[in-house]
Amino acid sequence: MSAVIGRVGVVGGGQMGAGIAEVCARAGLDTVLCEVDAVAARAARDRVAGSLARAVRRGKLTSQAADDALVRLVFSSSLEDLADRQLVVEAVIENADAKTEIFTALDKIVEDPAAVLATNTSSLPVMRLGMATSRADRVIGLHFFNPVPVLPLVELVTSLHTAPQTVAAVRDFATQVLGKTVIQSQDRAGFVVNALLVPYLLSAIRMAESGFATAADIDTGMELGCAHPMGPLKLADLIGLDTVASIAESLYDEFKEPLYAPPPLLQRMVEAGLLGRKAGRGFHTYDQG
Repeated sequence: MSAVIGRVGVVGGGQMGAGIAEVCARAGLDTVLCEVDAVAARAARDRVAGSLARAVRRGKLTSQAADDALVRLVFSSSLEDLADRQLVVEAVIENADAKTEIFTALDKIVEDPAAVLATNTSSLPVMRLGMATSRADRVIGLHFFNPVPVLPLVELVTSLHTAPQTVAAVRDFATQVLGKTVIQSQDRAGFVVNALLVPYLLSAIRMAESGFATAADIDTGMELGCAHPMGPLKLADLIGLDTVASIAESLYDEFKEPLYAPPPLLQRMVEAGLLGRKAGRGFHTYDQG
């Protein structure tokens, strides 16, 4: 890197993108969050403001620190506003075509040839995104976990082209600036965490689908029988059933193992818009108030 990372951009203001922008702003960084239009940008601002307010209520953040973080954030509807960024993290929908389009555009817009373009993908190949740019050596996977302000882990995913200095700079950024713990993975679908987690979630979905046990009993069994903080179907609801299905499809496409294939019930729930907590209903029902 030509300089210490101080200017960060985030593309996508959903649950993950808003969380990434929040932790960057809380770390004192000049942060720009870019959304598809002004309405979505305002919604992203509300999402960040709500998260900061919750952190204040829980005693995790002072009111002044929350105000300062929000001041450091700029919400935009133009990718052009990311031109001067030293690091841009893409956090749009888990769709290969959408992400590739973003990387192609960022490659033309971000002016500093030493700037890093990172993806928060859960499972898609980092190599594919890197090859959509003229700087594959500066492209890396930087996979945060939801909720980003709370969970301490980040997966660092390197493609065959990612330069060692890119890895070192992003590792230092994640650990020393954001205070995260980093684990490193090769560029394989699912990386470390989802390659282990998603087959477990799919097994729980198949168990519910077959009528073997209810969703409530499956979750209670794993929470009280295995000391898991959250049962697999509650966790799938929290992640988002559309995201779980997308990761499963990526894993199956890469490895062709039956345990990775998304069960029919999961596919039907996604088609029905029953996406979990964010939709108010998935395997469980949630209060949206």
